[in-house]
Amino acid sequence: MVLAHKRTRQRAHRLPAVWRGMLWMVASGIIFSFLNSVLRWLSMNLDVYQTQFLRYSLGIVVMLPFLFRAGWRAYIPQDIKGQFWRGAVHTLALIVWFTALPHVTMADLTAISFTGPIFIMIGAAWFLGEKMRLDRWIAALVGFSGVVVVVAPHLQGGGGLYTLLMLASAPMFAVSFLITKTLTRSERSSVIVLWQSIAIALFSLPMGLLNWSNPTWYQWLGFLLSGVLGSVGHYMVARGIRVTDVSATQSLRFLDLIWASLVGWLVFADIPSKTTVLGAIVILCSTIWIARRERTTAQSIA
Repeated sequence: MVLAHKRTRQRAHRLPAVWRGMLWMVASGIIFSFLNSVLRWLSMNLDVYQTQFLRYSLGIVVMLPFLFRAGWRAYIPQDIKGQFWRGAVHTLALIVWFTALPHVTMADLTAISFTGPIFIMIGAAWFLGEKMRLDRWIAALVGFSGVVVVVAPHLQGGGGLYTLLMLASAPMFAVSFLITKTLTRSERSSVIVLWQSIAIALFSLPMGLLNWSNPTWYQWLGFLLSGVLGSVGHYMVARGIRVTDVSATQSLRFLDLIWASLVGWLVFADIPSKTTVLGAIVILCSTIWIARRERTTAQSIA
């Protein structure tokens, strides 16, 4: 009886699944902000497609200790076709994204990527059968309005082409994200992360070799760091969408704008514009609101 009471108390104090999924997503956003700053620095000094290839090649290297520890059989995927489909789609999105990366500030590239949640939420409703509640749509649309505040001034002038390229990558990443959600039904998170690096490295190799130049030792360290950050970040994403609906986590991605602005200021001396700050405030408000709504909903269901 005492043991049963203890288990009941542990369940009562345990965070609801939707909140655990949200926390995983927030943590991944912080990791990806640092990753993007490292990749932006590397792509400003090396060919962007070589940077893409080496980032995922070093991702494989980072996963090797786990592979040796568990044995290669533990990392044989249940859905090899799905792994390579996801890798192909993600590679295409990365080619577009890396092309624009050296020409867009950290805060702006992150804000532009926030069009992705809209495509993801639509895809989750249409293809995954997730229930799209009105409050999730409201949070996404309010957050997206904050993104528009950030992006609109950059659609004029010389940077407009790269801004549009960055926008074009968003629906491609959304498709990759939805494929990842389907893979979590049969694959462990670590398996998804390893095979993502394998597939993307293979697909990126031809373009990576076109304008190859030997990286310096500190650039190799940068690629190693990007492999660590990328593997950790994608693992967190897979864990987050495994425990809750994809649509429940998307409004939290708008918080990435805050992390990216801080990292861009610290690393590249990118000073966020007034519109970026205003958009960040709108995004933050929508995130706080939907987080409170999700907790209330989870408690009522429990």
